[in-house]
Amino acid sequence: MATGERTSLITTGGPKRAPNRGMLRAVGFQDDDFDRPIIGVASLFSDITPCNSHLDRLARKGCEGIRAGGGVPQIFGAPTASDGIMMGHRGMRYSLVSREVIADSIEVVAGGMNHDGILAFGGCDKNMPGCVMAMARLNVPSVFVYGGSILPGIGSEGQDLDIVSIFEAVGQYQADRIDAKKLHDIECESCPGAGSCGGMYTANTMSSAIEAMGMSLPYDASHPAVSAAKERESLAAGQALVNLIRKNIRPRDIITRKSLENAYTFVLALGGSTNAVLHLMAIAREAEVSWTLADFDRLGEIVPHLADLKPGGQYVMFDLHKAGGTPPVLRALLDAGMLHGDCMTVTGKTLAENLEKVPSIYRRPQKIIMPLDKPLAKKGHIAILHGNLAPDGAVAKLAGLKVHTITGPCKVFDGEEACFEAIQARKIQAGDVVVIRGEGPVGGPGMREMLSITGALIGQGLGDSVGLITDGRFSGGTHGLVVGHVCPEAWTGGPIALIKNGDVITIDGDAKTLNVALSEAELAKRRAGWKKPALRVERGVLAKYARTVNNASEGATTS
Repeated sequence: MATGERTSLITTGGPKRAPNRGMLRAVGFQDDDFDRPIIGVASLFSDITPCNSHLDRLARKGCEGIRAGGGVPQIFGAPTASDGIMMGHRGMRYSLVSREVIADSIEVVAGGMNHDGILAFGGCDKNMPGCVMAMARLNVPSVFVYGGSILPGIGSEGQDLDIVSIFEAVGQYQADRIDAKKLHDIECESCPGAGSCGGMYTANTMSSAIEAMGMSLPYDASHPAVSAAKERESLAAGQALVNLIRKNIRPRDIITRKSLENAYTFVLALGGSTNAVLHLMAIAREAEVSWTLADFDRLGEIVPHLADLKPGGQYVMFDLHKAGGTPPVLRALLDAGMLHGDCMTVTGKTLAENLEKVPSIYRRPQKIIMPLDKPLAKKGHIAILHGNLAPDGAVAKLAGLKVHTITGPCKVFDGEEACFEAIQARKIQAGDVVVIRGEGPVGGPGMREMLSITGALIGQGLGDSVGLITDGRFSGGTHGLVVGHVCPEAWTGGPIALIKNGDVITIDGDAKTLNVALSEAELAKRRAGWKKPALRVERGVLAKYARTVNNASEGATTS
């Protein structure tokens, strides 16, 4: 590339930058390194979670690839938080906040250093959107590498286990369906090593979406964490990034309305997490691409649910890897006319060009991806609901459900802990509609996920007979008749703040409605008596988030 095109020369070019170069020489720069692209390598390595515990090794491979391609890597750390470990207690308030902190951290380092490109390695749920949000903001050539999925654990009876197996085992233990030894055995065997949660939960959902979007290399989402293939991919990603810099292909050349459609189409086909709605909206906002809840709803009407993957199905990402991986599924969707093949990707080629020599998933025997003419569901498994309880929208997940509708009296809980105590005390019965409020982006603050709640309900055998709505979120591991992201949230005066125990609520996933059986006059009367509560937290990152975050229907971003 021409010298004048390199952003890093703002930091290193000319006599006046001699002090800057002097400091870089102290970390190993040679004379000719200043003539090469200088690339920031964001490693979200951490030994607090198996999702990220191997990323230091992969990031070093990425640095090798950058060197081999003719660039100069500068590795730096970015924080991560572990959704699975924070689940079910106050620590989960930091989960969604971590997405913003990751994006801000990468922007601070790569923007401050004027890096010519960004190579980022992430594992846990918020890593993927956080990294891509930063890439979209800075708009310098970028590649994302997913750390890969964990291998399945093996239970005492030979069954596959994963993290959700433990959450559901807690509910089974509470219902006296298993004993303490069985619970301990499941706890010990479900997470056998490095890698992100194995089902089509949020990490695998977002890595799949980002691959379909074109911001990662082919097979990135399906290469297992513990594999030579993931290490080879990491090296290739570094080489690919130098090529993007030479060609001047930037994130906003890749993240477009068409590529966002590809990303969400893949999420729907795979039966992915409801968190994809939140994160794809946030990525679109950072890339300044026009995108609304109506776009998710539009695609949900035409894209079938094809993948028999957990939590609604039987299999995990490792099974899809054995069946050929993510590109063969993308090829099948492309052949069916469901994807835009002309979208640019980080390979420097279009999606169609990447898939040209990839056989369709239907070209080989497998049981994971259903035939297009015999899908698990003809429409998408994620529904955008509206109604007098969610005038600005809510998100429901219908994957694997026999019943999409429930009407019943509500039991209202202010916060997750109060609800969990009621479940432990067996106070939730079939036919109830559980309401958990005060867990939105502002109210939480941080919009906690409710996997402990849904796991306990499933474990007690109530998954198909109880409805659940919240202004918080659900883990990608959640299944059951659940509705999250209710907007406006309770803390800002949304209708969910006004309901009382015994009010009759209807969740209708087919009609895409969420309503309480109250007149407008009654709602107005209750609203007149409502008082806005003070923020739960007055100092620190949670308070800062609560004061700056927008609502979930806009991606819950702070920009």
